[in-house]
Amino acid sequence: MGRFNLTSSPTVCGPRSAPPQAMIKFSDREAMELHQLEAFVAVATFRSFHRAAEALYLSQPAVSARIQALERALGKRLFERDGRTVRLTEAGEALLPYAERAIQAVAEGQHAVQQAPARAAGPLSLAAVPTICTYLLPEVIKRFRQTCADCKVLIRTGHSREVLQMVLNEEAELGLARSLSHPQVETIHLAQDPFVLVVYPRHRFARVGRVRLEEVAAEPLIFYDRGSSDWTLLTAAFRRRALLPNVVLELDTIEAAKKMVEREVGISLLPKMAIRREIAEGTLVPVRLTGADLPRRHVDLIYLRGRQLGERAQQFVQLVRRVLVSSDRNRINKQYPLVAR
Repeated sequence: MGRFNLTSSPTVCGPRSAPPQAMIKFSDREAMELHQLEAFVAVATFRSFHRAAEALYLSQPAVSARIQALERALGKRLFERDGRTVRLTEAGEALLPYAERAIQAVAEGQHAVQQAPARAAGPLSLAAVPTICTYLLPEVIKRFRQTCADCKVLIRTGHSREVLQMVLNEEAELGLARSLSHPQVETIHLAQDPFVLVVYPRHRFARVGRVRLEEVAAEPLIFYDRGSSDWTLLTAAFRRRALLPNVVLELDTIEAAKKMVEREVGISLLPKMAIRREIAEGTLVPVRLTGADLPRRHVDLIYLRGRQLGERAQQFVQLVRRVLVSSDRNRINKQYPLVAR
């Protein structure tokens, strides 16, 4: 139970018109407690300990004990008892309006606390790499808004190392990036998102269905986002096989790379997450690589170590998982599973 140390000053607790004898001088031996005030107001209302006990779902001795403890705390008798008759003393009459207001204030405070998350909570702050922001988050945010219409979301984008820094600086509660680990963050591996070799429908690889990395290196290749983890992983894959990729075009974005492949400028290795629609529509064709162990790419969620995720953040994480599972269905998804097994 919460404790109440109510001041006796009429300018703080009650009307200025209260008479001098109405002021309660508190004892330093004990403090008033909420359950004592509730018992006091119930007895004063019903003028009966028995009926007050019934209303509070307590035994009559329990109500009497609370009243006695309150009287000890105040150093005043609050009730006159004459057989079955109970009436307030002068001190009891003085205390009653304050006790009623205190109980009401606590009830209003509890209600305000319950309503606060939906009404006054700040936005859910996220940091994400551009690929995840573009190809995963739209569906996640759509579902999140359906379940929490009043919730606001703030998303900032950057490369994986920038996402990590935003989480470390507490600029974002959650980060979504590629294969991140750091001693100050918790990392949840949500899914795998492999590179997929994609070609235009008239390319000879589309008819063959599977090729070696050596064959890919000789084709006109389109790379994207120099300086990103994707660029680093792809160039390293060719380097491990002592291959020099025939990069004929460098672009800033995956979207631009897809358009160039569709226009038959070249072929590319792109994140599976980014090409689901084009595969389904037939504008891009996935080709299986043999004898090549491309680096594994993960969709990782990070947050500060030791921090308990809020209810909205936990709900968001669950939605990310559901979207990743629900997207794992068509031919390209069966061939290159997205969800971590």
